[in-house]
Amino acid sequence: MSNLLVNTRDQEFVLFEQLGIDKLFETEAFKDFTKDDLLMILKEAEKLAVNVIAPTFAEGDKEGCKFKDGKVSVPKCFHEAWKKYVEGGWLAAGESPEVGGQGLPRSIAFAVSELVGAANYSFQMYPGLTHGAAGLIHSYGTEEQKNKYMYKMYAGEWAGTMCLTEPGAGSDLNLVKTTAKRLPDGKFLITGTKCFISSGDHDLTPNIIHPVLARIEGDPPGTKGISIFIVPKIRVNDDGSLGEPNDVNTGGIEHKMGIKGSATATLNFGENGKCIGELLGGEREGMKIMFQMMNEARLGTGLQGLDSATASYEHAVQYAKERIQGNDIMAGKDPNAKPVAIINHPDIRRKLMWMKSHIEGMRSLCYFVAYCMDRSTVSKTEEEKANWEGFLDLLTTVVKAYCSDKGLLVCSTGMDVYGGYGYCQEYPMEQYMRDEKIATIYEGTNGIQSLTLVGRGLGQRKGMNAMNMFAEIQKNIKKMKEHKELGKHTAILEEASNACAELTMFFVQAGKAGNFLLPILNAYKFMEIFGDVLVGHFLIDGAGVAAEKLAAIYKAKGADTPEKQKALIKDDKEAAFYFGRVASAKFFAVEILTTVKARCEAVKMDDKTPLEMSEEAFAY
Repeated sequence: MSNLLVNTRDQEFVLFEQLGIDKLFETEAFKDFTKDDLLMILKEAEKLAVNVIAPTFAEGDKEGCKFKDGKVSVPKCFHEAWKKYVEGGWLAAGESPEVGGQGLPRSIAFAVSELVGAANYSFQMYPGLTHGAAGLIHSYGTEEQKNKYMYKMYAGEWAGTMCLTEPGAGSDLNLVKTTAKRLPDGKFLITGTKCFISSGDHDLTPNIIHPVLARIEGDPPGTKGISIFIVPKIRVNDDGSLGEPNDVNTGGIEHKMGIKGSATATLNFGENGKCIGELLGGEREGMKIMFQMMNEARLGTGLQGLDSATASYEHAVQYAKERIQGNDIMAGKDPNAKPVAIINHPDIRRKLMWMKSHIEGMRSLCYFVAYCMDRSTVSKTEEEKANWEGFLDLLTTVVKAYCSDKGLLVCSTGMDVYGGYGYCQEYPMEQYMRDEKIATIYEGTNGIQSLTLVGRGLGQRKGMNAMNMFAEIQKNIKKMKEHKELGKHTAILEEASNACAELTMFFVQAGKAGNFLLPILNAYKFMEIFGDVLVGHFLIDGAGVAAEKLAAIYKAKGADTPEKQKALIKDDKEAAFYFGRVASAKFFAVEILTTVKARCEAVKMDDKTPLEMSEEAFAY
């Protein structure tokens, strides 16, 4: 089941046994698919990831991107990988066949993305940004703009970016200085500089289409005055052919700690006064439109955490099985004891269980969010659609912040499993960690995501989204509370969920009382607590399914004693898988969920020491 990238058996479990996405086949949108179809597609994606993209991981990192004579070149090995990726139709896999896609459920597209991202996230960023930019034109473009740009982007003939950040502005889009001057023909002259632009310039495609935030001359300051423009690197003629360069110049690329195969560029628009942009959507609707791509990018960044974590874990398990060092602890001081594989050492097992439980919980969380997209698409009523979209709105920031943070910690723990070798470049662990770190920072730092969750997410639809999520957790608790094996672990989840819900109301009351600094100062803590509760919920939910399947295997194989069951798990891969899923839920409940109530109580103490600290004292 393991390909040293992703546990594909667990992908199948989450999709079909836990979430039950085969229910989608009963709807008009997905009636032409079967489970076998989707499993075959995932198998092909796995082949692509393992055989084509994974070989670019270390090589792309070593070669990196080059900037010379104003042009950027990506690692040479990326070209063949890009060609095979786009020829297979993977870039628009979740889009309608009408625009060149495969029409796959988003939940399957997420699973494909996990495979590709685990193989090499630096590579994954090029099609990821392209898909997001094409999606903006798909949703908000005119028919002319779709014909001119979108189809070629979904096909991978041209690429795309997302141009928000400017020097000195960082995450504060109120400070956008890029301007747009009206032209007589309805187009605009774009002038300004954007920085930290992922996939900003490269040689994978002959053209790159930039969605650019800018302010039309005379429009008001702040985000309300921002519009968005389609700005191609090379102008496109009316017949679809490429024309002359569009005065989009690359000022340079960043020299980064990780994702070195991804070109992070500074772009100068209109240095010579000749950069032409087309308005996308309505004037002063730039932020509303760009939020579609921003949210897609945030989910992709959360998936990056899962991608890096799962590859790190699969390598760590393999290494722990092969690395012989130290005697079995049970052998005591026996001078004749032989060294064993380090997976036999209790501390290594604890580390691997920490990694495994977080990864499986994050996978369920990420796929659930994708499933929410699918269910909103096929909803029969407006209320049902609003509820599924409500889950998506609430959980997007959590997926981004929680999964990227925990992904980094999983990579760090994987390095610990390797010991000193993990710190060396001949092994992949240090690159997983370097590549993952940026996920906690870009697409809005995790501190900003936490503020968004507390400041906006919890109050969406008058709190209905959050209440619905807690209701889903309570429904799971009610179902599992009397479970013979998992009942006591479900009780731990119940305590944690109740404490988190109470803290949510505590924040509301603090805000009403004018103590708005309490939720702001503790937003990150809340995000982590809420994420732990969600992961615990999905793990307990999955464990309930796994325990039932495991019991059926025991019965079918006549394993009616603990000894027989233990022996069966050694020989039966399915039994071993389900046993592991139950173990993950138990471990996470005891290791993580038991701490939630105490952490919530600590927040309620309303300690404001960081705010009361003088600036001078920070320096001493």
